Amino acid sequence: MIQNRAFGRVARGAAAALAGVLFLGACGGEENGGSTSGDGTNYVEGTGEITQVAVAERDQAPDLVGENLEGEELRLADYRGQVVVLNVWGSWCAPCRAEAPHLVAAAEETADQGVAFLGLNTRDLTTDNALAFERRYEVDYPSFYDPNGRLIGEFPNGTLNPQFIPSTLIIDREGRIAARALTALSKDQLLAALEPVIAEE
Repeated sequence: MIQNRAFGRVARGAAAALAGVLFLGACGGEENGGSTSGDGTNYVEGTGEITQVAVAERDQAPDLVGENLEGEELRLADYRGQVVVLNVWGSWCAPCRAEAPHLVAAAEETADQGVAFLGLNTRDLTTDNALAFERRYEVDYPSFYDPNGRLIGEFPNGTLNPQFIPSTLIIDREGRIAARALTALSKDQLLAALEPVIAEE
């Protein structure tokens, strides 16, 4: 069974429209859900919930196609057969900066276990700050560049919420969404969420 399952199935167009509405409200305060960070960025904190999804209940992740921060094509489908950690982040986001070293450490620790890490950079209007972020935290895995939230809008309603940045999805080897976190993660939290997905046949 799913813990607090909030994943629904909607048409891609409806999901994109809803995500666009939420994206516009992502800089709001407590009326948008969560609470503000108090650091002047109007960042909306996530719920802190990590949702694990039973195999039979999983939604298929969309076949994201976009560009990375260097302008090269990046496709989620190219990682089919691996467990994928997809982290939504922005260089402007203080919790993303705190989380980055944990993601890098987890990526290194799971590299030989068939796990691939991808980022989805959002709300950075140019790539300059995002690239500087990657250099500062020694992030060596690629990120989709999604300044306006278009790629976020391709996910089924409830699987990714642009109000909550950072957020992370774990996608299983069949391309299905196995877990979601609406909070910055420590290395240990992420490894604990990855463990049952890695162990799946």
